[in-house]
Amino acid sequence: MRITADNRFKKLIVIGDRVLLKPVNPMSEPKAVCICLGSGKEKVQGYVIKTGPGYVIPVPVENEPWKTDEEQVKYIPLQAREGDLAIFLLSAATEVIYEDEKYFIVPQSAILMLEREEDI
Repeated sequence: MRITADNRFKKLIVIGDRVLLKPVNPMSEPKAVCICLGSGKEKVQGYVIKTGPGYVIPVPVENEPWKTDEEQVKYIPLQAREGDLAIFLLSAATEVIYEDEKYFIVPQSAILMLEREEDI
C-alpha cells in the first residue's frame, strides 16, 4: 500500500530536516516488519506524506562588490521520500491533528529504517 500526499497537503510546508508521517493502523496493515522493543524505546510505523527540503548548507558571508544580493539557499536533501514506509522513534515525534486525522512530525534522525517500493 503506497500513500502519497494529495491536494490537502499543498498548503503545508515542512521545515528543514523534518518529515510528516501518517501512522500505520496496526490492525489493518499487514506486518512487513517486526518491531522489537528491546531498547526500551517505542518504535512506530508510518507513511511519509511530505518532507522538508533537507539540511541547510551554510553560505559564507563575503561582501564582494561583484556579488549579487540574491543568495540561493542550498540544502542537502533527505533520504526519506513521499510514499516510503518509515519506522521511527515515537519519543522524538510530535503528534499533530490535521483535518481530524493524526500525523507525526519527526526529524529525519528519528527515522530508523525506510521501506521503499521502487518503480520498475
